[in-house]
This record gives sequence, C-alpha cells and structure tokens, in this order.
Amino acid sequence: MALAGCGSGGGGSAGSSSAAGRPDLTVTGAYMPAPTMGTMAAGFFTVTNSGGADELTSVTSDLTDDVTLHSTKNGAMEEETSFPVPAHGTLTLATGGNHLMFAKLTHKPRQGEKVAVELHFAKSGTVRVSMPVKSATYTPGSGH
Repeated sequence: MALAGCGSGGGGSAGSSSAAGRPDLTVTGAYMPAPTMGTMAAGFFTVTNSGGADELTSVTSDLTDDVTLHSTKNGAMEEETSFPVPAHGTLTLATGGNHLMFAKLTHKPRQGEKVAVELHFAKSGTVRVSMPVKSATYTPGSGH
C-alpha cells in the first residue's frame, strides 16, 4: 500500500539534473508497527526525490507532541536534528536504521488505524502522510 505526498506544487523541472534545482518529493511505504507499549511507537517510510536536495527537519502528529528523528549507529539509537534528502535520491526510514520515534502518545494506536503525520522539509515545506498501523511484526514486502 503506497502513500504519496508531493512537496512542491509546481510540476517537474524539464531536464534539470542540478543538485541546486527544486526538490520533487514523493513519500511511499509509510507505516507504524502497532506499539507494544502504550507510550512509544516508531514510524517508517521512504522519500524519493526526483529533483534538487532537501532536508527533513521535523515531524509533527496529532498522536503526540513528541516526535523525534532517530538513526541507529553501531546498534545504538541516536536522536538527529534532521535527515538529508539527496538530489535525485532517496531517504529511507526502516527497521534497524533511520526512523521516527513517537513518545508520550495520546493513545495506543491499534492495527488498522491510520496516524496523521506532517513531514516538514527545509525547501519543500510540509508533506502530509497518512501512516497505517500494521501488526507489530510487519515486514515491508512480505505483506505481514
């Protein structure tokens, strides 16, 4: 189930391969594993950029006022202030790597719910995503 959001509303740039060009973002594969604890959850997705470089600077959600960006380095989670979205590249948030952490949840989302998330980018502004809650053991590509 792919979800898409477009950052800039101005269509694509014809033939521009410059990293200084306008970003053109699409968000796919968004999901949240059903949290096993009532106070924390994780979120994952892929941002595909067919334009110039951008940067994911923050995330907001009505599920909590406390959404942070995290990386996993040498098996340890580290909070990050932003994630780069390379020109003509991708930013992947996946289990065991970069991800979102939702803390102090207003409620424990259950499988089948959808969580509204706003991704804030330095150049593209806000991209709204509906993040479906999957099973706690969901693996993308397997369907479960």
